[in-house]
Amino acid sequence: MSIWTRIAEALSALAAGEGLSVVFEKLRTPPERTVAFTIAVIALGAKMAKADGRVTRDEVTAFREVFHIPEHEEQNAARLFNLARTDVAGYDVYARRIKAMYNDGDPALSDLLEGLFHIAVADGHYQESEDNFLRHVAEIFGLDERCFKRIRSQFVPESERDPYDVLGVEPGMALDDIRKIWRERVIETHPDQLMARGVPEEALRLAEKRLIMINRAWEQISEAQA
Repeated sequence: MSIWTRIAEALSALAAGEGLSVVFEKLRTPPERTVAFTIAVIALGAKMAKADGRVTRDEVTAFREVFHIPEHEEQNAARLFNLARTDVAGYDVYARRIKAMYNDGDPALSDLLEGLFHIAVADGHYQESEDNFLRHVAEIFGLDERCFKRIRSQFVPESERDPYDVLGVEPGMALDDIRKIWRERVIETHPDQLMARGVPEEALRLAEKRLIMINRAWEQISEAQA
């Protein structure tokens, strides 16, 4: 069963009168997390599009770059986007519902934030309203400032890129210890690891940017301490 077929089933539940909270509750079980992740990206992406006052074709294209939508499922995806965009609930409501699906520190939450950043910068502009939106979502997800800056630096060209923040290490650490953490980060970014924790196969392209930055950060640190 494809991810979009499962989303269509969720939409059918909504059409039958079940509220969003009920649908999200049904998606709490691990086998359904791929659906929950996808719904979260669409819902928060729709709210974020309203944050800068416009929904551009580039943002839609960016979503397609991360999540492959079969032609026959495009209508279901559009229905879900419009449902979230017109819903009176604020984006913080969606963010908190999503956070409730995962344990504290679950990597899926940072994966989701990466997806939102990808959509935010798709139109070539990164607005203050979008930064405030994503920073608040990160706070709701329990992601600290260093994590937020690391992810932002992956997607926003003018953002400061501190290699120590990228790896999540301290400048005073021994190089051997930093190397160990760098290797752990590389393993964590491997497609098999991402799929094991419920990241949709289509979203794995986001990991490519992360891996590039992880390796570049290691190169900068090792060169500086050589």
